[in-house]
Amino acid sequence: MRFENDRSDVHPLVTELAAGTYSWCRCGKTKTPPWCDGSHVGTGIEPLSFTIDETKTVAICNCGLTQDPPWCDGSHVNL
Repeated sequence: MRFENDRSDVHPLVTELAAGTYSWCRCGKTKTPPWCDGSHVGTGIEPLSFTIDETKTVAICNCGLTQDPPWCDGSHVNL
């Protein structure tokens, strides 16, 4: 599933995340890719929650095509 609102020409989202729990969109309807914004309500699809144990730089899929969510697996090269 590709994010409907993916308008980024930069894939993946390489960012520093602080320790905590995050919600990655799985419905594709988020207006804030790759993060869940609640747009899934009523779809029967829930976001993927994941935990970062310590602050670190990660590559998060922001196109929605990864086979290893929430991590980028290079699927964006076929866009």
